[in-house]
Parts: sequence; C-alpha cells; structure tokens
Amino acid sequence: MSKIQSVLAALAAEQRKGLIPFITAGDPAPDMTVPLMHALVEGGADIIELGVPFSDPMADGPVIQRASERALQFGVGLRDVLQFVREFRVNNQKTPVVLMGYANPIERMGQQVFIEAAAEAGVDGVLVVDYPPEECEEFAKSMQQHGMDTIFLLAPTSTEERIALVGKIASGYVYYVSLKGVTGSGSLDLSAVAEMIPKIKRHVQVPVGVGFGIRDGQTARAIASVSDAVVIGSRIIQELETTPRDQAVNAVKTFISGVREALDE
Repeated sequence: MSKIQSVLAALAAEQRKGLIPFITAGDPAPDMTVPLMHALVEGGADIIELGVPFSDPMADGPVIQRASERALQFGVGLRDVLQFVREFRVNNQKTPVVLMGYANPIERMGQQVFIEAAAEAGVDGVLVVDYPPEECEEFAKSMQQHGMDTIFLLAPTSTEERIALVGKIASGYVYYVSLKGVTGSGSLDLSAVAEMIPKIKRHVQVPVGVGFGIRDGQTARAIASVSDAVVIGSRIIQELETTPRDQAVNAVKTFISGVREALDE
C-alpha cells in the first residue's frame, strides 16, 4: 500500500475526510515554498498537491495561471520543484506530496529519468493533466514500481468507458473535477457532484477527491459529505496574493485550519 493509500485508509477508518491543499511551487517566492508546505501540514493537510509551474496550462484558471507566471519569473522548473520536496522531507517524512502539472516538463526530462528523480526526492504521486489514461499505462506501471501513485482527473463530462479505464490504472486517489471549466471558476452544484460520485465508485476502487470551486470550510464540508477528500487550490493562492509576504505563511495555516475544523465537525 502506498503512502497516499495508507493516509486515506487511516482517515476512512476514523470516518474523517482527506484535506488536500494545492500551492504552486515557487509562488509567491521560491524561498517560501517549503515553509508554506509545512504550514499546510500544521493547519491540518493530509496530502499536499504541489503545482509544477508551466507556461501553457489548460486546466488552471486565472488565479493559478498567475501563480505559475510568478514562479516562472523566478526561473522555477521541474528540478527546482523536486528540490523543494527534498527540503520538505528533511523535517517531514510522513505527509504525502503529489506533483500536479503538465506533460511537457516531464517529457523534456524524460519519463524514466523523472520517475527515478521524483522517487529519490520523496514524491508520492503525480497528476499530469494532459497524460490521458489510454497513453500512460507504462508510465503508471513504472511509477508503481518506484512506490508512487499516478492520479487521474475525471470530470462531469467523463463517459462510463473513460471512468472504467481510469479505474483500471489509477492508484492513490482520483481527482474529480466538479465543474465544467477551469480552476477557480463557477459555483458548485452539490447535487450534481453527489450524483456523479457513485457512478465513479462503480468502476474506481481508490478514494475520490473532489476539487475546483471549493472556497471555504462550508463548501469543503458540503463536498466532503459525498466524497472521500476535498482539494482546494485557487482560494489558497488568492490568500497569498492578498496577504503581505511576511504574514503569508501564517495566513495560509490559519485558512487551512478553518477548513480542517469544518471537515472534522
């Protein structure tokens, strides 16, 4: 059982829901990434999704796009992101870290080189937005051989055939995108999410995390009532954008603590 699966299984045994916050590596500055990761854990995060900055994202809305642009201005690339994970692991061996990003940086490094480097750095899973399940069975197999999970996205438009295909090769958890659109857009339709989760669970054996559109403790708690975990990203980036840099780490910790409290009520 992978580290991600162990964490989510332990939460399920306690009848608690997973909290998976997202930040972009290198935003708002490279030297803040590792302190922010620790702050997320102190606030109650169970798993961290760490965004790999990319110039042409297709799933990220304006907020996360701006975070990527800021990180890229600092020259933060995939190798820097792996170094952040190494530094995080000096003081935290326990919390799973999932890299979330796009195929281009991985392809440029080379899949196998990336997999070995990620395992060495202490990465636990990878979500590559533009790696369709039909084309990355070998990637997912090699990831598992190195003790890491490959996480896939499902959406309101996913067909039963696509859900079944993801169910065959997904590990760790699947990320259900609750909205038709990009991150940070639209408003949640809880009834639509509640209707979709059982359809996913008919084919998918791993836990289902839901993201896109979760803004606060209240929406997180509502989504958690029908899912195994909640993913929250754009709202954290907005917190970083509107808070003075010297207060940002504490602000993020406080925000996540509020979401954690709402989930545990």
